[in-house]
Amino acid sequence: MTQARNRRADARRSRAAILDAAVRLLDTNPETGVEAIATAAGVTRQTVYAHFPSREHLLAAVVDQVTAEAVAAMDAADLDTGPAADALLRLLEAGRRTSGRYPVLLRKIASLPVDPKADQERHAPVTDRLKRVIRRGQETGEFDARLSIDWLVAVTVKLGHAASEEADAGRMSDEEAAQALHTSILRVIGAPTPTT
Repeated sequence: MTQARNRRADARRSRAAILDAAVRLLDTNPETGVEAIATAAGVTRQTVYAHFPSREHLLAAVVDQVTAEAVAAMDAADLDTGPAADALLRLLEAGRRTSGRYPVLLRKIASLPVDPKADQERHAPVTDRLKRVIRRGQETGEFDARLSIDWLVAVTVKLGHAASEEADAGRMSDEEAAQALHTSILRVIGAPTPTT
């Protein structure tokens, strides 16, 4: 029993080290190979493949890890307190800060083909939080309830991607893109737009 438990603990540590190395290296160079990731993680190539049968599996796990980090930041933003508009802006800012830590990696991942169902499942934790805040705003009358929550979530996600693309292309600064995103989303959901 103890040996089996130790093996599982070792496997968890190896997997975590591989993912940490992959996130770090792939954000520097999205074409980094499995050998370099294994070396940085302090494991063998075989160990990487034991956890992730292909580079695609490893990339999917990297996306899951970054998504989990974003969700943790969103949860730390205390989405259930204060005005819904403020909570929505805190949620968006938490997501922006997380994605801002991995610009190269996220651009590469966004360029890869992805199954729509898998992409929807992967982003479900983020969209669930968006739905929760938007629903609260509609129930309290802060947000216009004439548009469906699903539509408003979809628009929010698309506008978030557009803001990132504008900043990545250098057409807007990160701050300008964030401000444009906040203003646009608040207008779409029918919330008062801050004057500052």
